Amino acid sequence: MARNWHLTKRYWGWEVVWFFYSLTSGLSVVFIAQGAEALTGTAPGFDVQYLTMYLIIGTLVWRYLSNIFMLTSEVIAWERWEGTIEYTLMAPVRRWVHLVGQTGYSLIYSLITTLAIGIAMALFFELDLSGANLLGAGAVILAGSLSLIAIGIVASILPLLYPERGAQMTSVVVASFLLISGVYYPITVLPDWMQAIAVVSPVTFVLEGTRAAVLEGAGLSELWAYILPLLVIGVVALPIGLRLFRAAEQFAKRTGRLKRVG
Repeated sequence: MARNWHLTKRYWGWEVVWFFYSLTSGLSVVFIAQGAEALTGTAPGFDVQYLTMYLIIGTLVWRYLSNIFMLTSEVIAWERWEGTIEYTLMAPVRRWVHLVGQTGYSLIYSLITTLAIGIAMALFFELDLSGANLLGAGAVILAGSLSLIAIGIVASILPLLYPERGAQMTSVVVASFLLISGVYYPITVLPDWMQAIAVVSPVTFVLEGTRAAVLEGAGLSELWAYILPLLVIGVVALPIGLRLFRAAEQFAKRTGRLKRVG
């Protein structure tokens, strides 16, 4: 965690750039609601406030979860970039300790930056949270964090096994989650075969659970239908991910792939 904090300080300029990029991208998406109102006028049944909140939740939750996934899955890519991969993976430290530090930092970093973006976005729109169950939404997001960490550890194997294109492969994974998980639209608009995949995506559970808590004020008993699958996915996938990472690490050491970058 300390190493990642120092990396963040070293590249603070890029942190500022990515913050404003994330903020402007999020605002561009949420302004779709305002644009829809302007295009449809006073069409019956159109609720611009609901659509605005729907898009804000999707934008912020996706920003948080995708950040966790990318920071976890890029653990090997960062080690190669810094030229420390051999020292890190040959050090007498248990791999789970190394990965716990990496994922712990990703949680803290993602939470702080997402909250900052959320506060900035709130300055542009009038938000009504009077009926929202924010504690329930937090419980859903926390459960979802465990699932995304587990999947991120599995995805971090790709840069380990494929030095030339592994990082790009993790980007394909995160883009697939964006497509099928209903970040900016309900999954019911997807083709049937994509809906079948979407219903097993942990991101789908997090988004639907968070929207139920914030938009409908769903209680914890109702949100349990979203929290339980997320906990099951995380508890099952996390030890599997650690074992797969360890096996991939041993293979990379035997085949001389740790140092190789091309």
